[in-house]
Amino acid sequence: MSGSAVAERTESAAGGVLLTLASGQFLMTLDSSVMNVAIATVAEDVGTTVTGIQSAITLYTLVMAMLMVAGGKIGSMIGRRRAFAIGCVIYGIGSLTTALAPNLTVLILGWSVLEGIGAALILPAIVALVAGNFPPEGRPRAYGLVMGAGAIAVAVGPLIGGIATTYFSWRWVFVGEVVVVIGILALARRVQDTPPEARRRFDVAGAVLAAAGLGLAVLGILRSADWGWVTPKPGAPSLLGISPTVWFVLAGLLVIWVFFERESRMEAAGGEPLVKPSLFGNRQMSGGLLMFLVLYLVQAGMFFTIPLFLSVSLGLSALETGVRILPLSITLLAAAVGIPRFFPRASPRRVVRLGLLAMFGGVTVLMSAIDATADARIVTIPLLLAGLGIGALASQLGAVTVSAVPDELSPEVGGLQNTATNLGAAIGTALAGSLLITALTTSFLQGVQANPAIPEQVKSQATVQLTGGVPFLSDIALQDALTQAGVDPAVTQAALDINRQARVDGLRSALAVLALIALLGLFVARRVPDHPQLAAAEAAPSATGPPVGPDEEAAAAGG
Repeated sequence: MSGSAVAERTESAAGGVLLTLASGQFLMTLDSSVMNVAIATVAEDVGTTVTGIQSAITLYTLVMAMLMVAGGKIGSMIGRRRAFAIGCVIYGIGSLTTALAPNLTVLILGWSVLEGIGAALILPAIVALVAGNFPPEGRPRAYGLVMGAGAIAVAVGPLIGGIATTYFSWRWVFVGEVVVVIGILALARRVQDTPPEARRRFDVAGAVLAAAGLGLAVLGILRSADWGWVTPKPGAPSLLGISPTVWFVLAGLLVIWVFFERESRMEAAGGEPLVKPSLFGNRQMSGGLLMFLVLYLVQAGMFFTIPLFLSVSLGLSALETGVRILPLSITLLAAAVGIPRFFPRASPRRVVRLGLLAMFGGVTVLMSAIDATADARIVTIPLLLAGLGIGALASQLGAVTVSAVPDELSPEVGGLQNTATNLGAAIGTALAGSLLITALTTSFLQGVQANPAIPEQVKSQATVQLTGGVPFLSDIALQDALTQAGVDPAVTQAALDINRQARVDGLRSALAVLALIALLGLFVARRVPDHPQLAAAEAAPSATGPPVGPDEEAAAAGG
């Protein structure tokens, strides 16, 4: 066989592996974005409330966050490809169960529990399988494609959900997932895998502690919109006058501390902990995990605020909202694939920083452009910039974290990486939502008090009844509510004008904080290596050794 034929065959095999792993990543991310635009339809179909479906969404995120670290360890013990395949089977069963769900209980079992367990096995395995199937110089492009597939799923999910909900049924999305899972399992035979570790005992106690700590913290963050961050919202539970969010997060952090203390003693004694705490002494790996947290925090916050602006403020349908978000996918894919392909020797640190600046630019342009008279066109340029930034980070971060340690530790790093992304997404959504409602409420109440067209009695009632939070309502929804309540037309018009400006103030407040976090990420990016080959060269000695400082990084890059 000629050299060119061998090269073509190798390229084809690599393409098949990438297709398999990217499809898995796409599938894992698609569910939530589809469900978010079909909540009302799904709730009516399975005989529950919107709150019930939101609880299922929360539980899905919670199950993944609790089990991700354990899923990575299981992959290193039984083999990454086997863990990937088992996870796909569980996920497929969960998708089929969800598609056939007659009520909320079955929906939670299929989607929240089974799909969550499957994702906890699949996602860490994807990270490890990329490391095992591509050489260090090819990993940035591979990780960029895989991570880009996940981000694109977030962007096109509303479009897919809108089409399915409008013309077919939300259930067909999950039927389609079953078909995709079958295709992934057929292709998975092409994926190479290293032999699993020698049989060792699974750290059950460590897995329980990690799941409990992460579960408590993430649950507190996810429920902050209902409970309040510190001060309890009206009607919400409290303990000693403080919101349950604080207690859940504090309890979670305490359990996580106990977990790391236990794991440190086990590692020092020569045992096999669930996670080696010494890994966090690796400056590059810990920096990569922090960057994943920042990336997904800003990304989740944007995907919370922009659809709200399009669907509520402008009244676009789910399908129209999905179409308007599509520009992000174009630049995201171009950056995730193009940077490693055309600039393979580019400095990872510089690419990450430029990506953060692009995300910052997108958020600030949108924050400046939003006003009470803005239309849907204003999101196009910000989304193109944000997609460019997300794609730039996606092209580098996967290789940064995994290549910081020996390949045999890649499943554990995959578990930690996906835990960071889950935490980032949970914090980003909760933070953006809380800031938006707080600013909206403040602006609305101030507008009511300052408007002479609104009677004093109405002002007093608004102050008492809406202090706990003003809902993010469209003009039509607010007008219908005020008309049904018999409010005077002049007062109704004044309230509509105030609500339009309050929505703008709420969106701007959330976007301002996201822009600030993107800028803070520039400081964290100092931990990203400045030279693309640094990680591969230092992987083995730095895995459990002393932290690598910026001066040493520069010296290694120059040498």
